[in-house]
Amino acid sequence: MDAPYRIRSAVPADAAGLVAIERRAFSDPWSEASFHEALVSPWTFGLVAEAGRGMAGYLIAREVAGTGEVLNLAVAPDLRRRGVGGALLEAGLSALRRRKVDEVFLEVRESNISAQALYVGHGFRPVGQRAAYYRNPKEDAVVLRLELQQRA
Repeated sequence: MDAPYRIRSAVPADAAGLVAIERRAFSDPWSEASFHEALVSPWTFGLVAEAGRGMAGYLIAREVAGTGEVLNLAVAPDLRRRGVGGALLEAGLSALRRRKVDEVFLEVRESNISAQALYVGHGFRPVGQRAAYYRNPKEDAVVLRLELQQRA
């Protein structure tokens, strides 16, 4: 069965839609300007999952000197647990492979067990912790790492 959404590259004009999801998903959201800045940077890219009625979620990632980082991944709260986050993550990892990235890092709230399960399910492993990394509310971040295998 086909997914009820399609994944495409994000463009700067998507910033307002991304921030709308961001504000519903996170207690300390990125600004529209932050999304726009990320989407015009040569080191950063975004992916959008579109559902019939609009954006279902997004991923923002970057690559610098062979190392990738997932900066932000969110799914609209009413569309969670339908495979959107996993599909975005897989598409993002594929894009990082095409950029010849060897390893990928990300930070996730210590209390966000469902996000941690998603990442661990895709091969990420905990490698550290950042004290008081998040604000509103203040919370530690778990640092996760994935070694990317380049596909022939």
